[in-house]
Amino acid sequence: MSQDSSQKLRLGALTALVVGSMVGGGIFSLPQNMAASADVGAILIGWAITAVGMLTLAFVFQTLANRKPNLDGGVYAYAKAGFGDYMGFSSAWGYWISAWLGNVGYFMLLFSTLGYFFPVFGKGDTLAAIIAASVLLWALHFLVLRGIKEAAFINTITTIAKIVPLFLFILICLFAFKLDIFTTDIWGQSNPDLGSVMNQVRNMMLVTVWVFIGIEGASIFSSRAEKRSDVGKATVIGFITVLLLLVLVNVLSMGVMTQPELAKLQNPSMALVLEHVVGHWGAVLISVGLLISLLGALLSWVLLCAEIMFAAAKDHTMPEFLRKENANQVPANALWLTNICVQVFLVIVFFTSGDTSGMDPYTKMLLLATSMILIPYFWSAAYGLLLAVRGETYENDAGERNKDLIIAGISVIYAIWLIYAGGLKYLLLSALLYAPGVILFAKAKREVGQPIFTNVEKLIFAGVVIGALIAAYGLYDGFLTL
Repeated sequence: MSQDSSQKLRLGALTALVVGSMVGGGIFSLPQNMAASADVGAILIGWAITAVGMLTLAFVFQTLANRKPNLDGGVYAYAKAGFGDYMGFSSAWGYWISAWLGNVGYFMLLFSTLGYFFPVFGKGDTLAAIIAASVLLWALHFLVLRGIKEAAFINTITTIAKIVPLFLFILICLFAFKLDIFTTDIWGQSNPDLGSVMNQVRNMMLVTVWVFIGIEGASIFSSRAEKRSDVGKATVIGFITVLLLLVLVNVLSMGVMTQPELAKLQNPSMALVLEHVVGHWGAVLISVGLLISLLGALLSWVLLCAEIMFAAAKDHTMPEFLRKENANQVPANALWLTNICVQVFLVIVFFTSGDTSGMDPYTKMLLLATSMILIPYFWSAAYGLLLAVRGETYENDAGERNKDLIIAGISVIYAIWLIYAGGLKYLLLSALLYAPGVILFAKAKREVGQPIFTNVEKLIFAGVVIGALIAAYGLYDGFLTL
């Protein structure tokens, strides 16, 4: 595919895509989300694990971008190159579902926040909220159709705008921080519902993954980067920036309000923490910041959703119709498919808003979206390890190979830990969403006259189908719930 140089993305735009993808709605709900699962001690341990795990994953993405410059599409391309067509397809499919499910959740959180000022929007699931979300969805859709470069520029502006309230929150809470509140019950012993420290650490893991989804954003746009080396730089710069923001927001909050107080807050909980310190204007400031943040994150993820399907279609892992670009070099069919799915789920949210299972639809979708990303992350880390083990691209660089072997090994262990922390429930529900994708995979294979599966892939797919059947029966019977 030929690319006009004016459509190429520089380091600043790529970094903004990474930061913009990660800093969405998650950080604004972080104080309550983390306090609901863990107290100070476990949270600090959890962030240490996350920092090491996600940093090694960021380094793996950086290494792969530099050592395999011919692979465009990030998580999808690495899984395919290392482990075959079906694993590549599954990574693209899982990542895509995770991304647009996250967008549905973002729309709900955005209008739930507006409900703070305009009650007609309620918790983001009223008729007025769904109609307004639909209008915004298609406005973003047609904006992206105008061109990737233009949309990425707008994303850069919103990224800068939403960082400002976060820095203000950190600065104010730094002065309001009280050590006696922070150390009240470090290990959560007064709250038996939290369980052991290890249990607390495990339970907070899906939240930490959710706030870091997007770390691979630059690698997905690698084919559109002005300089290939900028892809790795943007990934690491974006990661370090977001890690500092997340840890400061989370830790400082726990020196302003106690764990039980934070756990009871409504989301976006950051707004109520600042309101606790400075009064009503603090809640307004954070709410405005969240609205800007969500708009930017929605734009980032609309771009990423379309790009991952387009990249997979370019080499026939996805069907040919997803390869079509418009005059502005935007993957139009992939964009239409993505946003139609978002629209359908927005309608489903409205008709299921009376669910009484105890967990709001927004949280359910975020947990499910997070679980869908775990397998693509695992295959990317495993491919980095595979290159180092084989010595591929390291022919005259033994020292670098040993370093990357350790980094990739840690990232693989971290990816396996995440799947364990997510639990069997979300593994089964993920299988239920992975299984139908075989229809597109089979169509793509037929288009190039190839057999659908290799013998090994048949066994893998059989495992996915078994997991999907167990999940379907579990949902029907009631022993498995969303």
